[in-house]
Amino acid sequence: MTGEFIRPMVRNDRDVLLRMVRGTGMFTPEEVDIAAELMDVYLDRPDQKDYRLFVADDGTGTAVGYVCFGPTPATKSTFDLYWIVVEPVRQHCGIGGRLLAFAEQTCHRSGGRLIIIETSSLEKYEPTRKFYLRNGYSIEARIKNFYAPDDDRLIFTRRLPDILSKVYSKDR
Repeated sequence: MTGEFIRPMVRNDRDVLLRMVRGTGMFTPEEVDIAAELMDVYLDRPDQKDYRLFVADDGTGTAVGYVCFGPTPATKSTFDLYWIVVEPVRQHCGIGGRLLAFAEQTCHRSGGRLIIIETSSLEKYEPTRKFYLRNGYSIEARIKNFYAPDDDRLIFTRRLPDILSKVYSKDR
């Protein structure tokens, strides 16, 4: 998609992003509520430092994906990636990979050395797990029956390699 860029989320993106989250068919109503809550914290409390939300913009002001991440409380240089969602009709076009790379770069610039991502072991999340593995993440832990019976919590991690400092230091 030409003309696409990544920018901070603005209030006009909220409804579009929530429709996108629902439209994926991946998330429960409770999870959609959590996504909305994080968006509201980000939008309503500009002084907060816990959540950073950025959207992939198609070049016309329309959000076609988003990423939400932030520093992990009580750690030094660890970040959690909470959400990465791409509009269903635009999946498999590289948008998710660009959002993920942007989050990694932003974390690194903030002193990050480790990113943690959690997801489900359900079959419908297989493409999500493959996406993380393809992008350099590894499964660090599995908590059996965490979300529900036969639905394990998988914890993916990626240590931001020294090469990032060489690549991104030019951009500072």
